[in-house]
Amino acid sequence: MKILSWNVNGLRSALGKGLLDAIKADTYSHILLQETRTRAIPEALGPPRWHAYLNPAVRPGYSGVLSLVQTPPEKVIHGLGVRSLDREGRVTTLVYPRLCLVNAYFVNAQRDLARLKAKLAFDRALERWVMRLVPARPVILCGDLNVAHEDRDLARPAANRGNAGFTQEERGWFSHFLELGFVDTYRLFVTEGGHYTWWTYRSNARGRNIGWRVDYCLVSQALIPRVRKAGILEGVMGSDHAPVTLEIAD
Repeated sequence: MKILSWNVNGLRSALGKGLLDAIKADTYSHILLQETRTRAIPEALGPPRWHAYLNPAVRPGYSGVLSLVQTPPEKVIHGLGVRSLDREGRVTTLVYPRLCLVNAYFVNAQRDLARLKAKLAFDRALERWVMRLVPARPVILCGDLNVAHEDRDLARPAANRGNAGFTQEERGWFSHFLELGFVDTYRLFVTEGGHYTWWTYRSNARGRNIGWRVDYCLVSQALIPRVRKAGILEGVMGSDHAPVTLEIAD
């Protein structure tokens, strides 16, 4: 099972900036895209190669997740069962016989923390959802969590402490979630800082590597023996985010 997860910052824009080349560069079995901002699946991303499952936001041009898979799951579930949150099209769960794969685009707390309350409500709702899944099957959670967990996960922690994506509340929830029995797979292989998945478009931040690691692949403890690789494709362009990858032994 080889997964690529990527916040594409607009699906149609990314298609014009090399998305197809990126997903054809390896034999991925699952492509999980966030912030797709579309209500239709482009023909290039549908059958025959992919089974495609789109969860769009009610609001046009906003949010949304798209899951492309080679083997269709037993069940596809859109949302968390919370109407006020599910209108933003942020979560799709793919249920397979031996595991559940969750594609998630977390709320951004935004400048001046205008949506911090909404972000934390989403965090808690997703936690409840995932913990309902775990007793039956282990879970893989991939996506843009819109939070840098530790100081090593962003280039300038001191300057950003308390800002959106690096508040005590957001980081605290992430730590709590990991304590429930999940692991950040990237940290199984890379412990040092300096590796990021998002850079602002301003001031040549990506060229200078002034970034944040906000995109993750998390797995239940039961899946750790099956994790073979986890990485960041820092050189893949087409979005202000880099894709993250995960390989799980079948």
